[in-house]
Amino acid sequence: MIKVVYGAKGTGKTKIMIDAANAAVSEAKGHMIFITDSKRGMYDLEREIRFIDTSEYDIAGEAALCGFIKGVIAGNHDNEYVYIDGVVRIAGKPVQELASFFYMLDKVSKTNNLVITVSVSAGKDELPDFVTKYL
Repeated sequence: MIKVVYGAKGTGKTKIMIDAANAAVSEAKGHMIFITDSKRGMYDLEREIRFIDTSEYDIAGEAALCGFIKGVIAGNHDNEYVYIDGVVRIAGKPVQELASFFYMLDKVSKTNNLVITVSVSAGKDELPDFVTKYL
C-alpha cells in the first residue's frame, strides 16, 4: 500500500511523516525505514526506526533512487513500513516526471507487503493521476 503526504514547501509534511512513523512503532512487527535527504528529523524519530540520509550516498536521479530503495528493502526480509520524505528533492525531478518511480513503488509494496508513505512537495491540483490514486 502506498500513501502520499502532499503540500507546498513548509506546510509540515516532514512532521506528519515523523509523527506517523513514531505512532506505527507500537504496532509494527517488522522493520521500519525512514529515508530522506538530510539529517533533519533524525533525532525526532524513535530509535527502532532505521534512518537513512540519502545525501550520504550521492543518489543522482529517479533510476538511482529506485535502485537504492530496492536495495534497502532487500537488506531485510521483514520490512513493514517505509517512509520516503522529499521524493521530488531526492530524485531531482518534478513530480509529473516520476510515473515510473511510483509504478516501481506500487510493485515493490505489493510484492513485499509494505506500507510505503511518500511526501511530495506539491499542491493537490499539481499532482498527476498516477499520484492522486494513492491519496
